Amino acid sequence: MRYAQRGYLLLLNGMALLAAIMLVWLMVAVVLSVVIRNLGLQPSAWFFLSTEYAMFYLTLLGAPWLVRHKGHVHIELLTSVLPLPVLNILSRGVSLLCVGVCGVLAWKGLDLVLLNIERTDYDVRAFFVPKWILTIVFPISFTLMAIEFGRFVVGHEILHSGEAGIKE
Repeated sequence: MRYAQRGYLLLLNGMALLAAIMLVWLMVAVVLSVVIRNLGLQPSAWFFLSTEYAMFYLTLLGAPWLVRHKGHVHIELLTSVLPLPVLNILSRGVSLLCVGVCGVLAWKGLDLVLLNIERTDYDVRAFFVPKWILTIVFPISFTLMAIEFGRFVVGHEILHSGEAGIKE
C-alpha cells in the first residue's frame, strides 16, 4: 500500500511539474514570438499551436495537485462564520458534490477519448494532431480530482479551513 501511495503522489507531483514546465514554456514562447515578429519575421506555426495546447494541458494537469493542497479558489466569507460542526457538514457536502461532478466529467471525458479513437479524429490546424492526444487528459485529471475531493469527504481533514484571510 505504501508503494501505491508513493506512486500516486509521484503521479500528482509529476503532473504538476509538467504543468509548471508548460507555464514556463508559455512565457518563453510568447516572448520569442513577439521578438520574432518585431524583427519582421513570421514565427513558426508550432509556437502558436504549442502554447494553445499548453494552456489546455497545464490547467488540467495541475488541477489534481491544487485540490490536494487546497490551492483552489473559494469564498471564505460564509465558511469563516460557521460553527465547526456545521462547517464540517458543509465542507464534506461540497466535497461530495465535487466528487460527483468530477466523476461525471471523467466518465464523459473517457467517452470522448474513446469516440476520438474510434473515429480517428484529428485536430487540423498547422499540423494534424490526433484528437485523443488532447482529450486523454480529461478522464485522467478528473478521476484524480474526484479521488482528491473524496479524501475530504471521508478523511480527517476537511476542504475548507473556516478561517478568513491569507494563510502564509
